[in-house]
Amino acid sequence: MVLYGTATASTLLEFKASLLSPCPSFSSRPVNPLIQPVKNTILFPPIKHVTSNSPSQQFKKISKTFEASASTAEVDTLVEKLPADLNVTETEEPNSRVRLSVEVPPVVCEDCYSRVIREFMKKAKVPGFRPGKNVPESILINYIGKQNIQKAIVESILKRTLPHAMSSMTGKALEDSIRIVTKFSEMENTYSSLNSLRYDVIVDVAPEVKWVPEYGYKNLKIVVEIDSEIDAKKASEEELRRRHKSLGSLRIVTDRGVKLGDVAVLDISATTIEADDSDAKSIPSAESRGFQFDTEDGDRILPGFLEAITGIQRGETKSFQYVFPESWAQENLRGIEAKFTVECKELFHRDLPNLDDSIADKLLPGCTTLEEVKKALLEKCLEVEQTAKEQAADNAILDRLCKMVEVDIPRSLFEEQGRELYGAQLLQMQANRQLNDQQLAYLSSAKAVNEFLENNKENINHLIKQNLAVGDIFKRENLQFSTEELVKEVKNSIAEFKRHNQEYDEERVKEQVQEVLEGAKVLEWLRENAEIQYTTR
Repeated sequence: MVLYGTATASTLLEFKASLLSPCPSFSSRPVNPLIQPVKNTILFPPIKHVTSNSPSQQFKKISKTFEASASTAEVDTLVEKLPADLNVTETEEPNSRVRLSVEVPPVVCEDCYSRVIREFMKKAKVPGFRPGKNVPESILINYIGKQNIQKAIVESILKRTLPHAMSSMTGKALEDSIRIVTKFSEMENTYSSLNSLRYDVIVDVAPEVKWVPEYGYKNLKIVVEIDSEIDAKKASEEELRRRHKSLGSLRIVTDRGVKLGDVAVLDISATTIEADDSDAKSIPSAESRGFQFDTEDGDRILPGFLEAITGIQRGETKSFQYVFPESWAQENLRGIEAKFTVECKELFHRDLPNLDDSIADKLLPGCTTLEEVKKALLEKCLEVEQTAKEQAADNAILDRLCKMVEVDIPRSLFEEQGRELYGAQLLQMQANRQLNDQQLAYLSSAKAVNEFLENNKENINHLIKQNLAVGDIFKRENLQFSTEELVKEVKNSIAEFKRHNQEYDEERVKEQVQEVLEGAKVLEWLRENAEIQYTTR
């Protein structure tokens, strides 16, 4: 029976840090499926930085559209001098994209033609001519084929001119975003008829972060809502109660109905109540067989649930009507009127030992008195409470930042962030469920990834805006972290990978660590300069 919609998530920095570990840890504690969870902002892994390398690449022919992508081609960092300048027109397009319209003059094309012919003369084995000897141009062209020569010339022109065309994008172009969008066949036709070349390049550039208002991130006033369950005193009391219950034994009850303190095994079903007398529909998320209901969970399960079934005996069935509150986690159930049917399969009473010093060591090893147990549990819960408050404050600050920035997000950045997020979640699923090869193959398919990107568009864009906002503040406020911090954290992360005998990319690890440290410095600075008020809900 699953009546909730979201799970508790770690903060941005905790999630980023978890990516540095080859084997993320996941809670194995069983979750009561009826308990409504604490609502937190879901935050995901970080984005990559903008590359400052001068982009150029090795080209390959494609049947329909000729595309050059830094993600699939090696970058040639050497920019050759051209016999004439190119005519490059820049046009800004939506989503932080720039179109470069490149015109290559005939003199550059002729120079590339000469180079290609010389290269073929060196390598071609033309019958009747020794290798390396000059071959009449007409014979060489007939032997190689005019169309093949022409393709090689167009490729040579592109390879030599693209670095020059992209020179104005140095330090602006996003990694893996360069695409030649003109069809190769069109370029061939232009060269053949005009002895010149024209092509268009699309490149995503680093998006500009616009703050509304300007410098609005300074002196933030944040109201942070904390769930009552986070209260340290209350949490320590519940933990003591849980440990005490774990030492008890269950006794079968046959002579009475359910009351507070019992444990009941229930079969639960629910259907909608339709106002127009149409057929009722089952509510699958509210159905459960053999559900072990601890009555002390009370209204945490379902407000009014315990009251509705109090007195039910073993083998008895009870029905009651229920309207899901507007605050319910699952939006599709809010305000829905339903009929619950509950059958009590088994009923147990918990027989508990006296809660005194005699069981102190069993409650918490090393303790000799009940007071020591209570003190130790309270101290631990106070630590958890402080961590939870800081996490909630960080989430509230990041959420506020996201609402204060306007960013035109490029598609390549969106796809990169989404794929990185999907990969992290796939790793988590595999760690939790041990996916078989068939399941892993399907979940790794382009179709599954694209569906994820489409379904999580809002979350991905939200995350990118948060990351860009944090990065912008780090630069604006000249924040820094020490080299010692960076070296230490990189060593720790690499040691984790080695401990688990897993491969790693040292540069990527360093990049991730830098992002974590930058984010930590920004959040620390924002907390120090913000007015934070905590309220309990």
